Amino acid sequence: MALAALLVTDMAKAGPVEVSPRPAARGAAMVSDTRPAEPVASPEDQAALEAWVAAFRPRAEAAGIAPATLDRAFRGLRYDADAIARDRNQAEFSRTVWDYLASAVSERRLANGRAALAEHGALLREIEARYGVDRHVVLAVWGMESSYGSHRGDHPLIGALATLAHDGRRGAFFEEQLIAALQIVQQRDVEPQAMTGSWAGAMGHTQFIPTSYLAFAVDFTGDGKRDIWSDNPADALASTAAYLAKSGWETGQPWGLEVTLPAGFDYAGSGKALRRPTAEWRGLGLRTAEGGALPEHGEAALLLPGGARGAAFLIYGNFRAISRYNAADAYVIGVGHLADRLRGGPPIRASWPEGERVLLSAERVELQELLTRAGFDTGGADGMVGPNTIRALRAWQQSVGLIPDGYASPGVLERLRSGV
Repeated sequence: MALAALLVTDMAKAGPVEVSPRPAARGAAMVSDTRPAEPVASPEDQAALEAWVAAFRPRAEAAGIAPATLDRAFRGLRYDADAIARDRNQAEFSRTVWDYLASAVSERRLANGRAALAEHGALLREIEARYGVDRHVVLAVWGMESSYGSHRGDHPLIGALATLAHDGRRGAFFEEQLIAALQIVQQRDVEPQAMTGSWAGAMGHTQFIPTSYLAFAVDFTGDGKRDIWSDNPADALASTAAYLAKSGWETGQPWGLEVTLPAGFDYAGSGKALRRPTAEWRGLGLRTAEGGALPEHGEAALLLPGGARGAAFLIYGNFRAISRYNAADAYVIGVGHLADRLRGGPPIRASWPEGERVLLSAERVELQELLTRAGFDTGGADGMVGPNTIRALRAWQQSVGLIPDGYASPGVLERLRSGV
């Protein structure tokens, strides 16, 4: 969902449920929304939630929520034990980017996307004309977030958000979302009982969280409501396009382009922070995946999501726009590549380092500690492989004669452990 790394399941229009590949930002956790036996709230849990709501009401009123709105929203409120169980039992995101993309751009998702494009093509073209955002990208976000509307989540949002805010583990975030959800109810865009979504507060066809809804949702149908919940996807799809447009989408520019690198390429020149004009990339010997000259799309950075042994992409400003929806590189590539395939483009041509796994959280912390100990400061050991860690890793790789691709692999960790 927009601006938060939350997950929904992806139910295909026919066949079994398929988990939506929605990763957290690089190095963080991935939530699973598969359904075990649903936990049951105790009377004590319910009483504690009601006490929390009583204490919360003055804060909500201070934020502009009317007492009548609070009465409507909290009528029949139940403690959401399932949301708590899911929040406390998030499995570590440990899929490689190539495994992730195989699910993100599966044959089922492609077939369902083509069917959705055939059914809603006129609507999507109208949205593209108004907001300037590629309709295939909007369609791809829809496919990734709710399998084209077939699984939008059935948790009562007010109850889930109140429960999670009361729980306190991420109380400030969920209380902010709860107040935003109450503002939506107060604006009469949706009745409280119809405000449903994922256990963590993502709503509708394209899984907006409440604060993102308030900032970006639009009334495309002109009926006076910004309705992202109903079977009609118009407002939700238009809201997604509006979100991307306000996030810096550039009409006519791709999100990225698969490229090939010349022999002897200096991998120290890769990374999202280093942007070059197309002419410079041409001069360095980069070609399209098909072997042709690079088209002119403006400045681009070189992304190596699987390291030097995986696919390489030049990424443009629209990569950043999609990343406002979810910051994980794998998610952005998944949306972009799904859009390309729905437009008729080919699969990714390059191979991946099959058989290699991603580092677990404790291993990423160890990697950072070992790099810093070796004199390559990562700026802390939080298990998040961000720009500082990648920069330090590249410098270390260069110092020991390895390809400086900044890719945190098990082999790199073993080499660091050995001190060689």
